Amino acid sequence: MPEWLTYLLVVLSGLIVGGLICSAVYFFVPYFKKKGASKEADKILKEAENKAEKLLATTKIDAKQQVAEMKKEAEQDIKDRKATIIEQEKSLEQRQAAIDQRYQKISDKEDELNQAKAEYEAQTNELIKKQGEVQKELDSIIERLQDVAKMSLQEAREEIMKRVEEKMTKEISKYEKERHDAAVLEADEKAKNILALAISKYSQDVTSEQTISTVTIPNEEMKGRIIGREGRNIKSLEQVLGVDILIDDTPEVITVSCFDPIRREIARQTLDLLIKDGRIQPGRIEEIYTKVKKNMDETVRRLGEQTINKLGITHVNRELLPYIGRLHYRTSYGQNVLDHSIQVAILAGVMAAELGLDQTAAKRAGLFHDIGKAADFELEGSHVEVGARLAKKYGENDIVINAIESHHGDKEAKYIISCLVQAADTLSAARPGARSETLENYIQRIEQLETLCKSFEGVNKCYAMQSGRELRIMVTPDKVSDDDSFTLARQIKEKIESEMTYPGQIKIQVIRELRAVETAK
Repeated sequence: MPEWLTYLLVVLSGLIVGGLICSAVYFFVPYFKKKGASKEADKILKEAENKAEKLLATTKIDAKQQVAEMKKEAEQDIKDRKATIIEQEKSLEQRQAAIDQRYQKISDKEDELNQAKAEYEAQTNELIKKQGEVQKELDSIIERLQDVAKMSLQEAREEIMKRVEEKMTKEISKYEKERHDAAVLEADEKAKNILALAISKYSQDVTSEQTISTVTIPNEEMKGRIIGREGRNIKSLEQVLGVDILIDDTPEVITVSCFDPIRREIARQTLDLLIKDGRIQPGRIEEIYTKVKKNMDETVRRLGEQTINKLGITHVNRELLPYIGRLHYRTSYGQNVLDHSIQVAILAGVMAAELGLDQTAAKRAGLFHDIGKAADFELEGSHVEVGARLAKKYGENDIVINAIESHHGDKEAKYIISCLVQAADTLSAARPGARSETLENYIQRIEQLETLCKSFEGVNKCYAMQSGRELRIMVTPDKVSDDDSFTLARQIKEKIESEMTYPGQIKIQVIRELRAVETAK
């Protein structure tokens, strides 16, 4: 702000203040005159004038000081801004110098790349030229070789590939055998320790069940009462119970046949109660059947609860308990499926504990691995498929579902616990006395094993040992070498696994001058 304008404002301020004071005096003088106080008014007017003069002088001094301070601040601000501008100019000059330097380096690099590109193109053209000359020379050499060897290029290539294949096959077989033997030694030792510990911690009696139930009757007269007049009672029994009742010449015994083990057990208990009661008629049959069926539903649920409590498994959907209990009435190769499932759960849990895994999760997967067998008579699909659907439906976790799907190799095992369930399942089923099979099935399996082994070239004789759990294959030494015997054992194992259904494991031994052993799981 200009200095003269400041002075003008100060003067005007003083005049305004003085005018205000004078105006006040002017209006109050007549009043004081009327009261007889004119002298006092003059005095007041004089004092007011003095105060106005002092105020005007003070205001001028303050205005000058304020102007001086503002001028000083403005000069300092201008000085600071000049210094900042100078620093920014220096910084910009340095950045410009750095940019110029980088641009020069980029230009130099671009020149080098252009030069290298030109050299590369020249070398490429030279190589193409030389390649053409070499190809011509090779074609000339190949023509001369074909004339000398009396063999075309394709024939020569096939001959070379054949020799390389023969050589590499032997080397691969030898290398494979060495690596396999080393892996087997290490894995066997660890697996034996874990399995031995698991077996030592668990043992159970072998249970043998029949797929056909028999009912004992007190005398031959009861057979006639069961049949009834014109077969009325036996027809009613078969219709209500949903089973086939076989009455033959066997004394004091009738046979109940049905694919569904629960239905067969209900029929057996119903017949027992009817025989004890003695009143065998359609109305009584339905009454007893309803009572037995209700008791059976409660029994299977109680068995399911007892099983999960025994294994210490929690948070099981209540709808799954009857399926667990129903396994008690299902057999596989004569082995009780519920006992088998409990064995697998305990063995898998022990092995999981030894490996530092979740023991409860392993027990759960082991218990439910065959749960599909409780409903495979009612639902479509194999017991693996049915079990996986049940587990998903009732909220079981991914480990349990994968263990169910992979325990027979239908799907890949994604978790270590799934592998433990496979091992425990095999261990429970393959131990001596755990399972049985009919004579007809046994003979067919033995014949199929021997026929399958003899289908391979170089096999001289084949013997099925230990009820078909071990194969000893004698090979012709001129046709099968030591290295080839190992490959042959592996090929037989793979063919058995893909074409046959069998309980447990089969050990394959190919015998020449040494024995190559494989185990089909």
